[in-house]
Amino acid sequence: MSAIRFRVLPTTYQQAERDRRRRQWNKTLLITAFTLPGMVLFFLFVLMPIVQSGYYSLYDWDGFGPPVDFIAFGNYERLFSHSIFQTAVVNSFTIMTLSLVIQLPMALALALLVGRGNLRGKKIFRTILFVPYVFSEVITAIIWRYVLSPDEGALLNAVLGAIIPDFRPVGWLADRNTVIFVLFAVLTWKYFGFHMILYMAGLQGIPKDLEEAARVDGANALEVLRFVTLPLLGSTIRLTIFLSVLGAFQQFVLAWVLTNQGGPANSSQLIATYLYKYGIQLTKLGYGSAVAVVLFCITFTFSLGYQRIVMRQDNATGRA
Repeated sequence: MSAIRFRVLPTTYQQAERDRRRRQWNKTLLITAFTLPGMVLFFLFVLMPIVQSGYYSLYDWDGFGPPVDFIAFGNYERLFSHSIFQTAVVNSFTIMTLSLVIQLPMALALALLVGRGNLRGKKIFRTILFVPYVFSEVITAIIWRYVLSPDEGALLNAVLGAIIPDFRPVGWLADRNTVIFVLFAVLTWKYFGFHMILYMAGLQGIPKDLEEAARVDGANALEVLRFVTLPLLGSTIRLTIFLSVLGAFQQFVLAWVLTNQGGPANSSQLIATYLYKYGIQLTKLGYGSAVAVVLFCITFTFSLGYQRIVMRQDNATGRA
């Protein structure tokens, strides 16, 4: 009878510890390999420009050669005393307020109409409303410059002239008192379809059984909307508010092209267009950096505060 041989497996404590350390090292190496390129890009193209802007804003620098004329907070003093910058800040806040009061409620109403209403041709209607968002901002501005042209044969003046007797052509973008509202109307035309799609996506996540149960319990349409639909759509509404506010402060291309660099007479300047015109075009990079720092402080403060206070529950739910 042959002897039975037993093979001793290397399961000692030292071997197990070495295996654990090897797995941990491989895991750390893998995580580093995936995150390091992104962190490098984030440092080079986000953090470094922010720090550089803060540094350059303390100099009277034209962008050529190293900054040497240190003026401390002189750019900021000049900035806050400039009437055109004050107009730009007011216009940016006006666009933001109108977006929250008009654009988002209109997008929500259309989303409810298309997503919950008994509307024929919903897909076609939804596609038509979303098409403006697909256009680039430059194309949108060029289209609306033709539509809003003061010429009698321009589209809007021609339509109004055919409807209203003795109608005189209007320079919609030439009136200092109304140009910012015309700009907002174009922005609404372009972006409300995006918010509508977000609301419709949120509506698809709400079980219709809950709304039907509320109707069975005696709730009317308005009560179902107020106590069931809107609360369950709250996270999407908070997200669209967040995006709308940041978009209002960062708007540049459409406003720049449509209003011909913030005209007439700088009455439609926004913070971003003001930065480009008085910082880059005039080669006042130190002054432009000060504008960039102010814009960053506004958006960063809002983003941090809004996410910590308003979207805190949504972020906690996402992490869970």
